[in-house]
Amino acid sequence: MKNLLPLVVEAHELFRSLPSKHVLVLAVVNENVFAEGHLPGAILIRPDELVRGIKPAIGMLPTKEQLDSVFSRIGLSDDMHVVVYDDEGGGWAGRLLWTLDVIGHTSYSFLNGGQIAWAKAGLPITTENCELESTDYDVTIDRSYIADINEVLASICDEEVIIWDARAKEEYEGSKITAKKNGHIPSAINLDWLEVMDHNRQLKLVDLDYLRKKLESLGITAKKQVITHCQTHHRSGLTYFAGKLLGLNIKAYDGSWSEWGNHPNTPVEKIET
Repeated sequence: MKNLLPLVVEAHELFRSLPSKHVLVLAVVNENVFAEGHLPGAILIRPDELVRGIKPAIGMLPTKEQLDSVFSRIGLSDDMHVVVYDDEGGGWAGRLLWTLDVIGHTSYSFLNGGQIAWAKAGLPITTENCELESTDYDVTIDRSYIADINEVLASICDEEVIIWDARAKEEYEGSKITAKKNGHIPSAINLDWLEVMDHNRQLKLVDLDYLRKKLESLGITAKKQVITHCQTHHRSGLTYFAGKLLGLNIKAYDGSWSEWGNHPNTPVEKIET
């Protein structure tokens, strides 16, 4: 279906379009946050519903059966335009948008700044729950948006592929302990997901021209296949979406560092400080 809203929608623009039977607003927040107040008409998707949750690689894509259950519960149908938001700058929202790409539902928008920007704009927040009639949604998984461990391993020596590590500098360097092995995938480039959001504007996306130049200075360009990851493909949900906005050929390594850093045979580099 034709997109009813732009890929990045501002709070007032979304407010003017609601309510609409063709727009489904999804809040990817914790249950307590949702209970304290959410956008009118929003439906909750808990962050843990977007990950498989099996250690060590807890962030991997859920099974088809799990995804069928989630998207049926929220009442998703092919004629709906989905608007996604969170309360943290876009990590979980981006993770859901990546999941929608994986299942082929590409009619969607990212609420810029999420609930923080919505509240700052003085728009209404409610504690009332809205329940849509469930559907029988049958997911088809497109793995072209997913990089597995073998693809990432092969990319290390491939000049046509670049890995965007969205973790903090301390994780990339290896000084912060998050797995059995710590450091980064050889040849990976580090740009923290926090640099994709503007902390002076309610965690909205930074200026895209600025971000494009920053990425180009690091060698992350549209000429290469980009694979992004973090610890569990939560933070890299935002970098995936930002890369898509910039026209990058981007996919996500959902196993991320929780898989790579705990695997006995994966190469790791560290930066001595």
